[in-house]
Amino acid sequence: MIQISLLPPGAKADSLAYQLAYAAQAVAAVRAGHALPQALAQIFSRSDAPAPARGAIQDLSYRAMRSLGLTESLLGLLANKPPQPEVLHGLLVTALALLVNEEESGYDSFTVVDQAVQAAAISPEMSFAKGVVNAILRRLLRERATLMPQATKTPPGTWNYPTWWIDRLKAAYPEQWQAILHAGNQAPPLTLRVNRRRTTVAQYLDTLQQAGMAARQVGPAAVLLHRPVPVQQLPGFAEGVVSVQDAAAQLAAPLLDVADGMRVLDACAAPGGKTGHLLELADLDLQALDHDTRRLQRIAENLDRLQLKARLTTGDARADDWWDGQPFDRILADVPCTASGIVRRHPDIRWLRRKTDTAQLATLSTQILDKLWQMLRPDGKLLLVTCSLWPQESEQQAVAFAQKHNAIRLPAPGQLLPTASETADHDGLFYALFQKPGA
Repeated sequence: MIQISLLPPGAKADSLAYQLAYAAQAVAAVRAGHALPQALAQIFSRSDAPAPARGAIQDLSYRAMRSLGLTESLLGLLANKPPQPEVLHGLLVTALALLVNEEESGYDSFTVVDQAVQAAAISPEMSFAKGVVNAILRRLLRERATLMPQATKTPPGTWNYPTWWIDRLKAAYPEQWQAILHAGNQAPPLTLRVNRRRTTVAQYLDTLQQAGMAARQVGPAAVLLHRPVPVQQLPGFAEGVVSVQDAAAQLAAPLLDVADGMRVLDACAAPGGKTGHLLELADLDLQALDHDTRRLQRIAENLDRLQLKARLTTGDARADDWWDGQPFDRILADVPCTASGIVRRHPDIRWLRRKTDTAQLATLSTQILDKLWQMLRPDGKLLLVTCSLWPQESEQQAVAFAQKHNAIRLPAPGQLLPTASETADHDGLFYALFQKPGA
């Protein structure tokens, strides 16, 4: 259960203090083991925060996650003992994230200190600690030149990832590990998938230009906005002309080579980005499966917006009690994984995952793939997708699967590493495509 404390009714939602106070609660929830999106959802459902304040609270929370290794290292130097309660710790690391990235944050240091103190003052759990907040943050301003080199002596302080994560990346990618860490620390772009049933990429780029939104093409149907905007402001979004989807994730549907009339299964389908893309490519008899009924509702909402239809089914992909026994022509298996390849979009993942998660999730994925393979017709194709960088969940999984089932491995991208540059910008996904031998 995520604990949320409401601010007093008189607190000004447009103030940095208000936004820091709620961001501190979100950060504390992550340290307690909760995912950041769920923590923010709880805050927004219970508080009276208007839309602009929600955007600012989310931005502060994500900034805090991306800088957590450095700010916790600094806090260890600045505080005599770990700050309590946890929300006080959350406030301090969120404020420190703004101070160590002052140019990027857009706030001057003295405003941050003043508003962090005010955040403590209006928070029922932190009002006793106004002096502590003031002293710690002002000490950083005075001793920054000395403290920063000390804080960056450790790998987490330098890279903002747990040490085990850094070590695992070094082992798996000895030449690219630094670039991977750097890419994961960047704020993600807003990448769109153009619905080619409704328009072309060139036409939509022209529409964006007319709306004063600079963008460029980064994939066959992928458009990247130079400056992210709320989706409600995107031309044609409400009408299903475009969807939000990373450029790497947009590779999945075309790889399955679907054609009109095919019977297709999208396993582990929520939130439905790939489901929608498949239906944009062909008229399919598509079944979208997910174990969580609430997550299936998100697919339904996406398909309604796109004016497309699929059969939505609640079920466990490791079982077959939901299956009617008729084989599928194509199966998309976007299996559970550590999500280590999408940390720029979900920076809390690096702090929530444990070293043992990889083996546990790889075992779960193996069980899913074994069951799905039984549902594929001879000559049919199954696409394995993960958003992981760890070989145990990706390439090693693919090799073991092909050997176990005598599956024919077809050309596919394999491991894509996260990249954030002018020429390529996408998350870290893995693709392996298999064909079942004919009868």
